Amino acid sequence: MVSFEELKKIRLFENLDDSMLGKMLPFTQMHLFGDRAVIFKEGQHAENFYMLVKGKVVLEVEASESIMISLGSIKPGYSFGWSALLGESSHNSDAICVEPCEVIAIPGDKFIQILEENHVMGYRVMADAAAILKNRLEQRTGQFLKALRTHPDIEKLF
Repeated sequence: MVSFEELKKIRLFENLDDSMLGKMLPFTQMHLFGDRAVIFKEGQHAENFYMLVKGKVVLEVEASESIMISLGSIKPGYSFGWSALLGESSHNSDAICVEPCEVIAIPGDKFIQILEENHVMGYRVMADAAAILKNRLEQRTGQFLKALRTHPDIEKLF
């Protein structure tokens, strides 16, 4: 069973009060995963939204049969599986535990329903989600630009 204290450790929920967290609590489940466990695969239907309590999760995509590209890592307190909040959607990467993990899951459709029923809560969550996703986009853009700048063929242009 998931506790209030565990939900309060999630970055996305830091601006929610106990009554708001209490609306989600009945729909959350704690999952334990071992080292190298796959939480979801690219292309799989995105049913749950996930929040990492302990451990580390990497998001990866397969570039070829022999090359996996890491898109980023998830630290405790952060969320992943955002595709579950977009309705009929599938995951665009694999989520793999790189050490034993404790992960909270909530069905995406239930989470959206709760946010739609409580507009203040919905606004707070979506405002925080936008800030988190903006930060991730900026990090990935920086990584991409760094990779371009150090590519031997492109380096010659500079």
